[in-house]
Amino acid sequence: MTPSRAPEPHPDVKNFLEMYNSLDVPAFSESSPQEAREQFERLQTGATPAVDLPAVEDRTIDGPDGEIPIRLYEPNPEATADDNGAVVDGSAVDDRPAILYFHGGGWVIGSIETHDDTARKLAADSGYPVVSVDYRLAPEHPFPAGLVDCYAALEWTADAAPALGVDADRIVVAGDSAGGNLAAATALLARDRGGPDIAYQLLIYPGTGDVTETEAYVENGDGYVLTRDDMAWFREQYFAREIDEGNVYAMPRLANDLSGLPPATVLTAGFDPLRDDGAAYAERLEDAGVPVTYRNYDDVVHGFFGMFAEPVSLERADEAHEDVVRDMQKVLE
Repeated sequence: MTPSRAPEPHPDVKNFLEMYNSLDVPAFSESSPQEAREQFERLQTGATPAVDLPAVEDRTIDGPDGEIPIRLYEPNPEATADDNGAVVDGSAVDDRPAILYFHGGGWVIGSIETHDDTARKLAADSGYPVVSVDYRLAPEHPFPAGLVDCYAALEWTADAAPALGVDADRIVVAGDSAGGNLAAATALLARDRGGPDIAYQLLIYPGTGDVTETEAYVENGDGYVLTRDDMAWFREQYFAREIDEGNVYAMPRLANDLSGLPPATVLTAGFDPLRDDGAAYAERLEDAGVPVTYRNYDDVVHGFFGMFAEPVSLERADEAHEDVVRDMQKVLE
């Protein structure tokens, strides 16, 4: 698979880049983790949700190292909810697939709040409940802490399936950027441990291996939101030990064997330094006999999947959501 970028970004993306650059915010790599988190929250969190749903509930679940916050999105009005919108019983609805979502942010920033609109839209467009996971962040909790939380959330979702009105055999692991990395790693870990069945992977511009060896890293490393310096900074926070950078559950593209993994959609962006990394992982999956749909949106930047609501409303983001929902439904229904 040889993805490319368009001669120039989409006009809507150009407008976004002009607006983003005009904010004159410090680079993540020039900030402390806490400063970077606060800045990202300000940029990503809107005053009101972009998508209304019948029920949205914050919960905590048990993890091996403590409680893990999650947010449950229920798109079906027939599911039972209390007066506060919390899901009381989803079993009134026929068994459905469920999407387990891991937010992006370089394993250092981001939260269920910053990706609330994305989770809402996936739930609304697919009709599937979404479980969004607030996994632990580096550098306070370096690899593999975040992955441990994501895997624990997978086990919880499978166990809670009857109460949620979902089919434990039709769980989708999904995520963007670092979340795409965690989704791919969770699928690999579940295969190797004989864990809960995963029916599908939705990997949105995931980081899966050594991005520095790719053409996109050189082409797109500056001027398109995510920079080479930012990526180096994120990795420095995520890996407390150099040896962990070679761990296949940190970088799934390093795994010798990718056979037996769930079908996948891998989505990349033309003006993203992670473009070729995602494409290489899609090719590795395909070579291993895994059914793969690879989609490269050649005129957009890293992060575009979440840019479907004001103040940034990219047509291409809506298109991408329609495409990936269609991909999932072909396999799951």
